[in-house]
Amino acid sequence: MPNTYTQLYIQFVFAVQNRDAMITEAIRNDVQKYITGIATKKEHKMLALYCMPDHTHIFVGLNPSQSISSLAGDLKSNSARWLNQEKLCKFEFNWQEGFGAFSYHKKMISTIGNYIYNQADHHKKESFKKEYLGLLKEFDVSYNEAYLFHLFDE
Repeated sequence: MPNTYTQLYIQFVFAVQNRDAMITEAIRNDVQKYITGIATKKEHKMLALYCMPDHTHIFVGLNPSQSISSLAGDLKSNSARWLNQEKLCKFEFNWQEGFGAFSYHKKMISTIGNYIYNQADHHKKESFKKEYLGLLKEFDVSYNEAYLFHLFDE
């Protein structure tokens, strides 16, 4: 897109369907590489990515030729299809419907990157529920609790 100049940094957060712990350590790196490939093919810049067993955080420099919703859909549908084709999980893999997307200033890239890369340690201290509700509160995002309860059965 000639004469289009942007600087868009988006963190995506989405969960495995039913919050099942399906992304094992044995496949985590392969899943992350595949997701990175999806984003890169769409000309987004992968800044940080970490797949927990039951959810993932993806931080990208967003190419404005694709909407946030479209990119989230591509990341989720293509990675789920690949996981199932490769039979990398014991059961059929699906991402839960919906996602969180949060925007950041360029000055926050290293802070958010470190936060994402340290998810395993982070979740030893704080649950995904507390983390996600904290993001929604921090970004003043309105939400309907009816759609979060199945996400947060703990």
